[in-house]
Formats: sequence, C-alpha cells, structure tokens
Amino acid sequence: MKRKILVLLMVVILLLIGCSAEKNAKKTIKENNDPENNRIVATTVAVTEIMDALEIDLIGIPTSYKKLPERYKGITEVGNPMSPDMELIMSLQPKEVMSVTTLKYDLESVFDDAGINTRYVNLESIDDMYSEVLKIGEKYQRQEQAEKIVNEFDEKLIEIERKIEGKPAPKVLILMGVPGSYLVATDRSYIGDLVGKSGGINVFSGEKVEYLASNTEYLQQSNPDIILRAAHGMPDEVVEMFDKEFKENDIWKHFDAVKNNRIYDLEETLFGTTGNLAASEALDVMVEMLYSE
Repeated sequence: MKRKILVLLMVVILLLIGCSAEKNAKKTIKENNDPENNRIVATTVAVTEIMDALEIDLIGIPTSYKKLPERYKGITEVGNPMSPDMELIMSLQPKEVMSVTTLKYDLESVFDDAGINTRYVNLESIDDMYSEVLKIGEKYQRQEQAEKIVNEFDEKLIEIERKIEGKPAPKVLILMGVPGSYLVATDRSYIGDLVGKSGGINVFSGEKVEYLASNTEYLQQSNPDIILRAAHGMPDEVVEMFDKEFKENDIWKHFDAVKNNRIYDLEETLFGTTGNLAASEALDVMVEMLYSE
C-alpha cells in the first residue's frame, strides 16, 4: 500500500514538473513574440517587410512614401532610413534597432553615441538577405516562417534556371540614377546580383565595389546588349534625367542596346538598392527583359 502511494506521489510530481516546464516554455515563447518585450525598431522598408513576413511586431517603423505592411498601421514612424530621428527612437526605449549594412558607415557612430543596440542586416545580395532571414527567424522563434520564405525562393531559382536553359547570356549594363547624376552598378550590387541570377552577364564584373563612376566612352567599349536604368530617390525625376541624357548625348546612339531599343527602366519598388522580399517577382521581370525578342 505504501509503495502504491509512493508511486502515485512520484507520478503527481512528474506531472507537476512537466506542466511547469510547459508553462515556462509557453511563457518564453509569448515573451519572445511580445512586441513590448522585444521592443524592435526597423529603420528601412526592406527590413520592415522582412519582419512582417516573419510575423514579428515592431514598435517603430521608417517614414516612407512606400506602402508599409498593414500589420504596422499606427506604429510610430522614426524618420528617413538614412537619417532617423534619434530623439524619437530613444524615447521608444528599443531593445534593438535594425538598419542595413549599406548604411552602417553613416549611422554606426550615431547609434553608438546614443547607446542603442543596433543590428545591421546584410541585404547586399540575395544570398545574404535569405541568410539574414534565417538568422532573425531563429532569434525570434520564427524558424518555420523563415524556412518557408527561403524554400519558396529556392523554388523560384529552379524555375528561372529552367526558363533560361540553353539561351545565350546577354551582356548587360546597369545604370543607377539619383537626382542629377548616375553611377554604373557592378555585379556586386543587388541589381547586379539579380542580373547574374537571371543568366545575364554584367559588363562590369569582377569589381570590388558596388558602384563605379560613369564614363560614356568607356561604357561604349563594353557594348552591352541591354541597358537597365534604375531610378533611386525620386524615380520620376531620375527617369526624366536619363531620357534627357540619352537624347542629348550623341554617344549613346552608338550603343547596340540603343540601336536595338533594348533599354529598360527598372521600377523602384522591385529593384531597390538593397535586397528585399520582392526578389522573386523582380527575377520574373528581369528574365522577361533579358530574353524578350
């Protein structure tokens, strides 16, 4: 009889321990999913979209003319990604602020001086972006969502490879325009990466930097099959600038891409300066441009 009572007591104790462990686990998950506990501020649109796809709430988002995810409607806006409102960010008492590596040089000292824990998300290439998605997913218990995002893109790459199989690789020149000027985007740039994954050959490959100063005579020597013009900052104004340049500078008429009318303006929401979750759609559009007759 005593033995039966002892066994029952042990069973009850084990059940209580199990319930307590489960309760603690649920509490930990709940805390990790609680925006007030995480207190994360995202300062760029691309990072904000990634956090939305991972189903992670935020307490601060960037100010942008672009439409941000519905999840963050009413959330405090903290200013332009390149010059966020530090006083406002500090008032939110974030545990982590998320920017991107391409802005680290400009922002690191500002955030460090304010004593703000900052994570610089690497979106410089597609591979870097999806690696970051997995890391963020692991940190905030969103592994399932992260793996789904990555797996869907891997399937897209397989689809693209099938589409372009056996087709000759076009030579591509990418011009990155900002109001008043433009640069040449190398294969190290995000758009250059999209061109490469679409089977194109960037006429400025093997460089150590993302962008180079333009020299039209040197560009002509590369004689690309296709010219892609990307607008950044104020897209409409930049497109007008490109149109004027191509009309008034006679050297452009000697390019095969111009003679064959193979010039394409890239829509900014799809073709930004850093990686973003529109990459799958961007690849579809890129393949259409590179291989259209």
